[in-house]
Amino acid sequence: MAVRVATVAFEGVEARPVDVQVQISPGSVVFNVVGLGDKAVAESRERVRAALIASGLALPTKRITVNLAPADMPKEGSHYDLPIALGVMAAIGAIPADALEGFLVVGELALDGTLTPVAGVLPAAVAANARGQGLICPKECGPEAAWASREMEVLAPRSLIQLVNHVKGIQALARPEPAIRGLAADLPDLADIKGQESAKRALEIAAAGGHNLLMSGPPGAGKSMLAARLPSILPPLSPQELLEVSMIHSVAGQIAGGELTDRRPFRAPHHSASMAALVGGGTNAKPGEISLAHNGVLFLDELPEFQPQVLDSLRQPLETGEVAVSRANHRAVYPARFQLVAAMNPCRCGHALAPGFACGRQPNARCVAQYQARLSGPLLDRFDLQLKSLFRRLPISAAKSRFSLENAALSALKLHH
Repeated sequence: MAVRVATVAFEGVEARPVDVQVQISPGSVVFNVVGLGDKAVAESRERVRAALIASGLALPTKRITVNLAPADMPKEGSHYDLPIALGVMAAIGAIPADALEGFLVVGELALDGTLTPVAGVLPAAVAANARGQGLICPKECGPEAAWASREMEVLAPRSLIQLVNHVKGIQALARPEPAIRGLAADLPDLADIKGQESAKRALEIAAAGGHNLLMSGPPGAGKSMLAARLPSILPPLSPQELLEVSMIHSVAGQIAGGELTDRRPFRAPHHSASMAALVGGGTNAKPGEISLAHNGVLFLDELPEFQPQVLDSLRQPLETGEVAVSRANHRAVYPARFQLVAAMNPCRCGHALAPGFACGRQPNARCVAQYQARLSGPLLDRFDLQLKSLFRRLPISAAKSRFSLENAALSALKLHH
């Protein structure tokens, strides 16, 4: 008779149900895990074996077969360790077989039997709550799982022994409490900026209407400084937005200590970022920077230095608010509704528009045109606000701090409607 333990497989931010079936039968001594698992799943046999021995249990000298159903769905990650171990323990009678009924299980095992954090606990908890189940997860992930519902039962043991003691009534595990990350006192704030009233007004309009903003000016003019302070004037995440953002960050493994935050994301990838890093992808179709910036700000500094095909890949997500990452055996759809803020120099040297400056390679106008030609017209059309530097008969050092606001009336009209 096979013992069944419920767990999940992740497709984007969706948690698909997976049934871990464990059967122990007479025959040659072997431990097989089948069901289209990746390398991490195959290696779970050794982690489970070592963790059970460290917990005082020995595997029987029989044939152990673990099936991850449905068998045609790819399984990735180390969160299958704990459901496999609990299934084996129930099959050999170390814990009652019905003790796991009504629970969804995720967790990675260390060789000494302790549970280590895994990615995707929040989507797993949301899926378990939707199916009327409880959740068993590592202790460090308990505060994250507790956000799914206050009525859902959550068990967050530190080790296999602690979980067994709870099941047998020897030790009671307290339900973890939702945790929220406190805001650091040294976060950039728009109040730090002195002067530059036009530039600050542009940021306020962009923040109020969620407009995409492009800033162009010489090096050192304060473009990056201004962009980094945009989140300080954005409203906090609503409960629904908080859940959406946190599920993406949970799948990406970027929630530390199970603590969520209502501060809007601010992502600033380097201009050498690949298309997979920006849009999402890789072997496991992981979320990219645009999804990690969902309901927040994506800041692209030195915009023309990005690869043109990488920048053009942003055009569709900017319109649809989501991105589909397709691979040979995997397809994931991630939310990607972000506010795009970009900064650029007017030319490669940065001072072509400064009074009295002459480019040493070619005429200033040609230098500016060649540099800005790296940006496609459809991409530029998606910037509702464009903030360009204004130079008068001033030295370059004085001209750096002067900005003019363009298209503010158009943006205000869009905001009004």
